[in-house]
Amino acid sequence: MDILFLADNFPPERNAQASRVYERAVYWVRWGHRITVITCAPNFPEGKVYPGYKNRLYQVEYMDGIRVVRVKTFIAPNQGTVLRILDFLSYMLAAFLAGLVQPRPDVVVATSPQFFAAVAGWALAAVRRLPFVLELSDLWPESVVAVGAMRRSVALEWIERLELFLYEKAARIVALTPAFKANLISRGVREDKIDVVLNGVDLNRFIPQPKNKELARNLGLAEADFVVGYIGTLGMAHGLANVLEAAAECPDDVRFLIVGTGAERTTLVAEAERRRLCNVIFVPPQPKQRIAAYWSLCDVALVHLKNAPLFATVIPSKIFEAMGMGLPVLLVSPRGEASSLIEREGVGIWVPAGDPGRLRQAVLLLRSNPNLRANYAERSRVAAPRYSRERQAAETLKSLQLALGRDRVRILATAN
Repeated sequence: MDILFLADNFPPERNAQASRVYERAVYWVRWGHRITVITCAPNFPEGKVYPGYKNRLYQVEYMDGIRVVRVKTFIAPNQGTVLRILDFLSYMLAAFLAGLVQPRPDVVVATSPQFFAAVAGWALAAVRRLPFVLELSDLWPESVVAVGAMRRSVALEWIERLELFLYEKAARIVALTPAFKANLISRGVREDKIDVVLNGVDLNRFIPQPKNKELARNLGLAEADFVVGYIGTLGMAHGLANVLEAAAECPDDVRFLIVGTGAERTTLVAEAERRRLCNVIFVPPQPKQRIAAYWSLCDVALVHLKNAPLFATVIPSKIFEAMGMGLPVLLVSPRGEASSLIEREGVGIWVPAGDPGRLRQAVLLLRSNPNLRANYAERSRVAAPRYSRERQAAETLKSLQLALGRDRVRILATAN
């Protein structure tokens, strides 16, 4: 199968979308499929082009057998509204034009959260008379309202109409959580074309490993320190001011290791300095190949979301990375999809979002009870293979084949 995939984030960017798209595509290439990804110059989330890249009109590279087409876009940091929308719109137009000149694929796929990428995917599929598959990783634009980046307005109503139009036109919809599927059905989207494919983890990279002692020394972590690690985007959706509140009430040997960048990083660092929180360590974003070394320092993996009802529908990818590493998970979120997974698999503790006192209590409980931590860690290790990236790649591929139709899949199989 020839797959044309539109995703505005792709490695060397480090966010969930970039990892998901790349790691699945590696399996598809390994299984004999041809993949072209149309993306932009890597710049997320700071809005600065990564070293070694330029924001050129059109450039092609190959990454582990994946053909990567990078197009020129208006680049802006992942914060604010107007500049980000200009960024999204420029990618939509550039990706659509680039897609017109690609070798004819069998299917066009676009991934959210921002639906302007999906608009380009639908338009390409319509012009080239191909099936269109929409991957739903976030309920955008509803999530934009939830983090406070936009208010309800006429413009937002039109974007939501566009959202429903894309759901209607998609041959298949791949939803990353059951709650996303339920949301779409409640809004009139046909149930029979929605496939739920949970997120996953690359078990070739995220596996249990000994603590990286050299890295611990470099960060000033003592052997006796109890390390609570948050590794990922420090964005408006994560509500990490709550962590600083909890850290202020914890003993100094409870260390909060926060690795990453995002729209809230500067504010969080300034607030930690103002409050003289010596037990909070901020580390700049790291290359993907270094993330497992930072997870190895952690006694507990912290997964944190803002206290907003929408976030009851999501399952952060950090949960699966932590499970792959064999770590206990401390989830702070509204009760919903993620808390159900944590409790169902028995891999950690759930704490309601927006309650620093409960977060502190959970941290101290885990600190004082090594047997409890060991039990959660073992359950994480055992559960992780059920959420492998390979499994996710195979299930997503089935959705793409359903979009093609059985006869077309049979023809392709014969041709290959």
